[in-house]
Amino acid sequence: MIPLSRRAFLATVASVPAVAVVPRAAFSAIQTQGTAAPFHALGLSQITLTVSDVKRSIDFYQGLFGMPIQARQGSTVFLRIGAGPKFLALRQAAAGERPSISALGFAVEKFDVTSALRTLAAHGVMPAEASAAKPGPLQSLVVTRKADLGGSPDGTRDLFVADPSGVVFQIHDPSYCGGTGALGNTCPQVEASPKKGLMAMKDMSHFTVNASSPQTVPFYQELFGFTPQAYQAATPAWGVGDGVHFLMFTGNAGGPTRGGGAPGGAGAPGGAPRAGGPGAPGAPAAPGAPGAAGAPGGAPGGRGGAPRAGGIDHACMAMDDFDPAKVTQLLVDYGLKKQEGQGREPLVTYISLRMPNRGGAEGGTPELYLTDPDGLAVQLQDVKYCGGGGFLGEICSPL
Repeated sequence: MIPLSRRAFLATVASVPAVAVVPRAAFSAIQTQGTAAPFHALGLSQITLTVSDVKRSIDFYQGLFGMPIQARQGSTVFLRIGAGPKFLALRQAAAGERPSISALGFAVEKFDVTSALRTLAAHGVMPAEASAAKPGPLQSLVVTRKADLGGSPDGTRDLFVADPSGVVFQIHDPSYCGGTGALGNTCPQVEASPKKGLMAMKDMSHFTVNASSPQTVPFYQELFGFTPQAYQAATPAWGVGDGVHFLMFTGNAGGPTRGGGAPGGAGAPGGAPRAGGPGAPGAPAAPGAPGAAGAPGGAPGGRGGAPRAGGIDHACMAMDDFDPAKVTQLLVDYGLKKQEGQGREPLVTYISLRMPNRGGAEGGTPELYLTDPDGLAVQLQDVKYCGGGGFLGEICSPL
């Protein structure tokens, strides 16, 4: 028998009708190679923030997390997450452009730009015009970076894709660090942070995306084969890779939900409209602009109000030994304001308790958020957090 990875096991379970009863021993013999998705994502790889003042944001994130600079692409700075090459990119907003969580990224096994473009086209994702500032929904865009943008003299090709809701992501080799070479994986001059930081981020965790197209979830399922690793109310946490990374979708995302319930009841805290928050509308920016890693994220997610365009509501990073009370105190000592509500004005922190009706623990699974100088929301959780139950959100039993 060939043992299955956790992700393959979940994919198998998801394919079994709800009314069927399958003996436990039978799962180890089931093969999934025949239904493999065209891209095998090993995990999430990056967060790109479009900010109003790159220097101010560097100071904020280095002072808080002590992140070294892993690479530079023109004016854009890549801060290393953990041991790398995962990164938090800080990109300068263009004139008239609002700050946003601009893009996410997937580390893809056996990545090749030319092959990836063929695969995308076969699945309905067509190349954008070469002069396009960004890919539109269901478009791809290749940006060739020369030495002035941290690429190779003969050009390093970066591939960006926009999903059916217009949310931009980059797919690249797992070794990609934002640097030179054919795979963008040469970053020889890491610059140490001048500040130690108050806590260390070890890994990516997840993104919550507000979707505007019912084809969004089916799109990711078709390309990547994502399957649920947990549910928050009716909303699935779609596992990325064999670890605990995931995506959650709110809004009009389409795709299956538990019990046929409407998606969007979990994963994105509610509250007042964000001031300068994720994806507020603004002028488009080219991924090929200095260090840009995608398009503006669209209007933020959340509950209530008028329908919103697709965009990334918040990103989450993970740390060892997560203690919400201690982390909150460190953030307050750093100058953030502790608040009870879930508004998104700049430089606040708050905890949202996810209760059992949304897959949380008895008494609530604490989920901690902070906003940066631009009001962009970042969630912090334990490295074991998988979007499930337990105090740390670490219980994601096979579904």
